[in-house]
Amino acid sequence: MKNQQLSEEIRQSELYSPDLAPTPEKQRSWKTGDLAAIWVGMAVCIPTYLLASYMIKDGLNWLEALIIIALGNIIVTIPMVLNGHAGVKYGVPFPVIGRASFGIKGIHIASVVRGIVACGWFGIQTWIGGLAIYSIGNVLLGNEGSLDLTLGKFIGFILFWLINVFFIWKGTESIRWLEKLAAPLLIGIGVLMIVWGAKEGGGFSKVLEQSNELAKATATFLGTDNNETVLLKLHPLKDLDGWTKADAYQLSINNNKGAWQSLRSDSDNYSYPFPNATEKITPKNMTIQFKKSINNSSTEILSTAIPVKSNNQNTSGSKIWKYLLWLTAMVGFWGTMAISIADITRYTRTQKEQILGQFIGLPGTMVLYSFVGVFVTCAAVLIFPDILIVENAPWDPVSLLDKFKTPWIVITAQLCMLIATLSTNIAANVIAPANAFSNLAPRKISFRMGGLITAMIGIVICPWWLMDEISSLLLFVSSFLGPVLGVLICDYFSIRKKELSLNDLFLVHGKYSYYHGFNITALIALLAGVVTALVGLYIPALSVLYTTSWFSGFIVSYLVYYFLSKKKS
Repeated sequence: MKNQQLSEEIRQSELYSPDLAPTPEKQRSWKTGDLAAIWVGMAVCIPTYLLASYMIKDGLNWLEALIIIALGNIIVTIPMVLNGHAGVKYGVPFPVIGRASFGIKGIHIASVVRGIVACGWFGIQTWIGGLAIYSIGNVLLGNEGSLDLTLGKFIGFILFWLINVFFIWKGTESIRWLEKLAAPLLIGIGVLMIVWGAKEGGGFSKVLEQSNELAKATATFLGTDNNETVLLKLHPLKDLDGWTKADAYQLSINNNKGAWQSLRSDSDNYSYPFPNATEKITPKNMTIQFKKSINNSSTEILSTAIPVKSNNQNTSGSKIWKYLLWLTAMVGFWGTMAISIADITRYTRTQKEQILGQFIGLPGTMVLYSFVGVFVTCAAVLIFPDILIVENAPWDPVSLLDKFKTPWIVITAQLCMLIATLSTNIAANVIAPANAFSNLAPRKISFRMGGLITAMIGIVICPWWLMDEISSLLLFVSSFLGPVLGVLICDYFSIRKKELSLNDLFLVHGKYSYYHGFNITALIALLAGVVTALVGLYIPALSVLYTTSWFSGFIVSYLVYYFLSKKKS
C-alpha cells in the first residue's frame, strides 16, 4: 500500500467516510489463500455448474467446453488483476478509485449500474437459497413439493434473506470467515460428486464417452418419401450396457399424432409413415416423443415431446463462430466483478498476493465445477432409467436432486447448495452495491447501510415472479460494463501511470472534480463503447459487435479515452 495519509481537512469532506477511506494496515489481513477462497466461494454456483452443459447442447464436446471456460477465465482474470492494482496500492474501493477517471459525480453512473446488476442477482440468488430451505423443510416434514408459489417458499426466502443480512451486518471480516470455511468444503463436494459419478456410471472414461451422446440432436429431419414417409435420424439415450432406453417413438405434425413405432438397435435412421399429411411435410410444427414400457407392467415412462430439428450441418466456420460466441460469454460472466474488484483487493497487502489469489482461485474453480456439472449429468443419464432423451437430462443440480429419494442425501445436498449460494451472494452481490450506495452519500450511508439497501432491493424486485425476465435484463445491462472497465484501466495505467492523488479523491473541488463533477472525456468514451456494442443489435451486418460486446465495448472505450486524454494534454 502506498503510504499516503489523509489530512484532517479531507476527513471533514462530504466525500469522505471511514468505510470509503484507505483500509488501515491492521485490517489488510487478506492473504493469497483468502483471496483464492473468495473466488472459490463465488465461482461455485448453479450458473457455473450449467456453463459447460449449455456449450455441449450447442454442439461442442466436453473438452472444447472446458478449454473455452479455462481460456475465458484466464482472459478475464487479467483485467481483474489490473483493476485490482489500485485497490492494493491505495486501499480504497472501486467507487473512490473511479472518481479519478469519471469524476466525483460521474462515477455514480458506473457504480450504480454495477450496483443495480448486483442487487438483481442478490434477489435471484436469495430466492434460489430459499428454495433449498423449502426443499429441506419438505423432506423433514414429509411434505410433497409444489411448483406453485406457496407460503413455505416465502418462509424459506425470508429465512435465507435473514442469513444474508446477518453477514452484511457483521461486515467484511465475517465475509472472509465464511469464504474460508466454504472453499475447502465446496471443493471437496465437487470431488465427491465426480467419484460418485464414476463409481455408479461404470467408470471415468465411460461417463465421459456419454458426453458425445449429449451433444447429438435427439431427432433430426432428413426429408420425406413422396410426402408420405418421414425420414429421421434418432438419438435417444442409452443405458450402461449400450442399449437404447426407449423402445418406441411417436411423431406429431401440426398436433396430428401418428402411431407409436418401435425403435431398433441396428441403425439410427428411421422411416416414419405419415400418409395423412395434407400439406408438404417440414420440420416446422413437428414434434416427437419417446416411451419405455416396464416389463410385466402396464406402466410406461414417457419423455417430453420435443421439436424435430432440421438437418443443418455445422461447417468449420460456424464452429469457430461458436467458439468466439462462448468465449465472449465466458469473459462477460465475471465482467461485473472485474470492474469492482478493488472492493476486495483493498484488504490485501501486496500485489503478489492479489495476483496469485485471483489466478489460483478463479480459473481453476470455474473449470473444476463446470467439469463437475458435465460429468455428473453424463453419469446421471447412464444411471437413471427414466431419462430417455437428452432434453430430459438433469442438467442443473435441483433437477438431479429430484432423482434421489433418500432423505439424508437430499438434505445434505441442499445444505451444500445453501452454502454455495450464500458464499456467492455475499461476496459477489453485496460488497459492490454496498460501496456504490455508500459513495452516493458517504456521510449518511455506511457500508452496512448500503448492504441493507441492497438486501431490501433484493426483495422489492420480486424474484419469484420475474426471475427469467430479470436474468435476461441483467445480462443485457452487464454487457454495458465492458466500456466502463476500458475507461478505468486506460485512465489508471496508460494515462496516470498508476499514480493517483489520494487526497484529491476525497476533495469536492480537487483535480478530479472536472466539469461539475463529471469527466466529459470518460463519458464520451463510455458512450462510444456502449453504442459500438449496441449497434450490432440493430444492424445485422454488424451483429459481431453485439455478439462480442464485452470485447468491442472495452476496446473502443479504451481507445477513445486514450486519444481524447492525450489530445487534451
